[in-house]
Amino acid sequence: MRQGQKITVIDLEGGQVADFFAENTINKDEFLSTGVTIDCNESIRITVGDTIYSNTYNPMFTVIYDEVGQHDLLFPCCRPEMYDFFYKNGEGHPNCFDNINNNLGEKRLIIQPINLCMYTTIDEKGKITIHEPLSKANNKITLQAEMDMKLAIAACSVSEADTNGKKITAIKVIIE
Repeated sequence: MRQGQKITVIDLEGGQVADFFAENTINKDEFLSTGVTIDCNESIRITVGDTIYSNTYNPMFTVIYDEVGQHDLLFPCCRPEMYDFFYKNGEGHPNCFDNINNNLGEKRLIIQPINLCMYTTIDEKGKITIHEPLSKANNKITLQAEMDMKLAIAACSVSEADTNGKKITAIKVIIE
């Protein structure tokens, strides 16, 4: 993806999370950071007009359109160890960690994506709860690239919990 291009991620049927990750085309050690994004925006949410930052505090994307309004910046990619921990079924389970690493040709030890359409709440004691996504069929979010990047986007494969409403459906990605 080139600087100035727009990417739209569409939840085709509604209720599907998409793990969204990017790295600088020239320097793969500069990559999307949800922690830095939280720090710079002073919020655990992103909204239209917000910037998504790299681990070196450089702008990567600007949110220019959002029909969903709820995206998670806290959870890492699902991975076999997570499936084992929560559901005892990690071996061979499709997962965003492997899908994103394979797509980028990487072996990152952890991937902290923006979980598009993932609906989480935090109570007064700090407990995080995952709810079914609020996205409806064909809801979308559009981001504008602020640098040249490689992208990896995975339709979340958690069907065992409310993360995707206990089902997996397709997402559509358009780059203009």
